[in-house]
Amino acid sequence: MTYPDLVISEQDSGRGAAVDESHMRRAIEVAHAAEGHDDVPIGAVIARGEEVLAVTGNRRELDRDPTAHAELIAIREAAAALGGWRLPETTLYVTLEPCAMCAGAIVLARIPRVVFGATDPKAGAAGSIMNVLDDPALNHRPEIESGLLAEECGDLLRNFFAARR
Repeated sequence: MTYPDLVISEQDSGRGAAVDESHMRRAIEVAHAAEGHDDVPIGAVIARGEEVLAVTGNRRELDRDPTAHAELIAIREAAAALGGWRLPETTLYVTLEPCAMCAGAIVLARIPRVVFGATDPKAGAAGSIMNVLDDPALNHRPEIESGLLAEECGDLLRNFFAARR
């Protein structure tokens, strides 16, 4: 699903789309790993082109840390890999639309592009219930693409929660 107020970047070529899909598939893999330690299966990858800087899944249950969302951990790892808090020329791939906390961190890290799979109608802050990533009051607004492998990403979450009911 694409929201009309989101900035949608266009791929230069099929190669860009293939790289995006490859990184999102990796995010899906680590989301499955998060499920293995009873965390909500959300995965994130931060890459600069084909170079992967961080790959991680949710760790809230494992770390007993409410801030251990996949996106925040990936931002920390990518910042360490690049040696600074700004993450220029990077893309964050995440299986679920970022929440307000993660969207704030994305803005602060100056990540120029965010690609997510499934929308989050309960906590999404990239267009579903609010749009922190495109707020004109903020000093940074990344390009946003939604819906990459959305069905697969959504199924991960639906299956996880169905098994717990």
